[in-house]
Amino acid sequence: MVALLVLAALPILMQSHAVAQPFRESPHWRLVVDVPLPGKPARFDYQSFDSSTGLLWIAHMGAGEILAFDVTSRHVVARVPGMPGVTGVRVVPALERVFASVSSDHEVAVLDRRDGRVLARIPSGRFPDGLAYAAPAKKLFVSDEYGRQEVVIDVPSTSAVRPIPLGGEAGNTQYDAISNRIWVAVQTRDEVVAIDPLTDSVVSRVPVPGIQHPHGLQLDSEGRLIYVAGEKNGRVGVLDLRAKRILHIYPVGEEPDVLALDPGRRRLFVAAESGEISAFDARGDSLVALPSYHAPHAHSVAVDPTTHLVYVPLQDVQGKPILRILQLE
Repeated sequence: MVALLVLAALPILMQSHAVAQPFRESPHWRLVVDVPLPGKPARFDYQSFDSSTGLLWIAHMGAGEILAFDVTSRHVVARVPGMPGVTGVRVVPALERVFASVSSDHEVAVLDRRDGRVLARIPSGRFPDGLAYAAPAKKLFVSDEYGRQEVVIDVPSTSAVRPIPLGGEAGNTQYDAISNRIWVAVQTRDEVVAIDPLTDSVVSRVPVPGIQHPHGLQLDSEGRLIYVAGEKNGRVGVLDLRAKRILHIYPVGEEPDVLALDPGRRRLFVAAESGEISAFDARGDSLVALPSYHAPHAHSVAVDPTTHLVYVPLQDVQGKPILRILQLE
């Protein structure tokens, strides 16, 4: 009888000695600092982060200039005027160059990344926008949105070569070094196309059902995925590069524009014209929604892969442009 009583008490004893799990606070956004930016309160567009110098290159589209922001000192260290309607910006550290799409002048500007000096201007279609550099081919690929083509620039000679017709308006452009392919969103065909940068030819067209008017792209080389955002239906899709099909679709803010990926933390950010920044944890081929952030005109986003800080230029905060630095903790 005693033995039975002891055995019966064991579950109670074991339960009473269970180790309490530590409390984990849900992720939340924290404002680090608002940094005033020069220029008039006008629209910003793409950003490009240079990890080797700690400079964030920002297209101040409405002000017609490019800013180089030092993320360590948190000051603008270069200001490049004469860039009317600048949209895309892409730093290529190996070349010591920064490329910028100057849409109002229908050109791509080539800058020295050390001081922002303009080295060349190259005619680049009707409305140059997204930029991607394919190192093996030594070519820059430029999505000419209204020209419905991909402009190809031979970087050593700083000259445009034969453009690649896409059959629809071109959205953003990204380069995948693993497969050596340029990927372009063709927004009026609801598809993403792959280009061989060595032959300048379209080698694959991938429909993206459920993504209306795809514009924003973010390559995830490690996961062999592309995140593609639909401007007209506020969705982001996960495109499998191996299977060449959309695996999952998630809601984001209205009119999503710029996407950014933090590769270390495996976090995706989708900034929308509505002012909403959607955030996700990337887990395998799926996305897990995190708290979103809201600010007026917050449609451009960049992330520092070392500090994991998030950079959002805002065109008008009490009458002045600012760079809002955030952390999702």
